[in-house]
Amino acid sequence: MSADDQPGLYVESTIIMTTVRVVSPFVLTFALFVMFHGADSPGGGFQGGVIAGATVMMLAFAYGIETTREWVDVRVIAALASGGVLTFAAIGLGAIALGGNFLQYNEYLFIYEEASKYGIELVELGIGAIVASVAIGLFFLLAAGYGHVVDGEGGEA
Repeated sequence: MSADDQPGLYVESTIIMTTVRVVSPFVLTFALFVMFHGADSPGGGFQGGVIAGATVMMLAFAYGIETTREWVDVRVIAALASGGVLTFAAIGLGAIALGGNFLQYNEYLFIYEEASKYGIELVELGIGAIVASVAIGLFFLLAAGYGHVVDGEGGEA
């Protein structure tokens, strides 16, 4: 039996696929709750981002890594990371433009009296987007494995 004839590690399971399909929206909602709740209590962008990234990994384990990789395009992951960085930078640099320090949320109080709370929540959402995209990207990178091993002299080992 050659390496091409060996069965893959992925085995379809109707029970797992159905369970993941039902549970995933709730897990993603919980991730958003943790991100937004970080302004007032334990939680925040990092924790919520890890949970959101784990949701995509859960889908990959249930439906297959290649299927999920096709569904979650690389451009979506890059846009998620870029959007998170831009959100973080916009909130921080906006405070500087208003005469304060980087991420000095009370500079936004003239717009709305709870603007500092919403600024913190937007920063947490941006951090969550960055963490989720990095976790998903690393997962797909590690799942791809090595195409081939190269020795120190440029030849295949």
